[in-house]
Amino acid sequence: MTTALWSFVLVVGLLTLTPGVDSALILRTAALGSRRRAWGVVLGIQTGTLLWGFLTSLGLTALLTASRLAYETLRWLGVAYLLWLGGRILWHSLRRTGTQVDNSAPQSAAEDDLLQGWRQGTLTNLLNPKMGVFYAAVLPQFIPAGAPHLATGVLLACVHILLGLIWSTALIGFARALRDWFQRPAARRLLDRITGTVLVAFGLRLAVAD
Repeated sequence: MTTALWSFVLVVGLLTLTPGVDSALILRTAALGSRRRAWGVVLGIQTGTLLWGFLTSLGLTALLTASRLAYETLRWLGVAYLLWLGGRILWHSLRRTGTQVDNSAPQSAAEDDLLQGWRQGTLTNLLNPKMGVFYAAVLPQFIPAGAPHLATGVLLACVHILLGLIWSTALIGFARALRDWFQRPAARRLLDRITGTVLVAFGLRLAVAD
């Protein structure tokens, strides 16, 4: 079990450090939004990770690899969501000129910020079929023979979550340290356009993927 655990840490550690949609969303939210909303996004992403781990341990994510219809349905939902999210960010950045403030993020109560960030992070993670396929293909390989399947699968998912929280803490700390610079109108537009482009690019990549 110890060998399997450390091997899993290496694999998901590399996955966590790979730049992607999750990192882009966390950086933008931490730089331009509230700290609570940024942590809401993080908690939402990790909620999705836990659900993927739980579903994989039950064998349900095998449907994504066995059923073309299930995979395609989730894939196109993910494509639509990423294109909508990225396009919305790009649209607001292109409309914003001079010292005009960013109104794309809701200016609500702290609790609402946390909830909205959580919802955004959860949807982003759960509508990514690649995440489900990754867990379906990789997670069972690290569950030792004879170990309780569900408990071990959830434990490994929690390890992934822990690594994700550590990395997210670093991302949020970096973004908050540069927050004053990111609040400048030109820097805000630049960050929005980079983030929006990344999201749209991932959406298009997912659309053309087999």
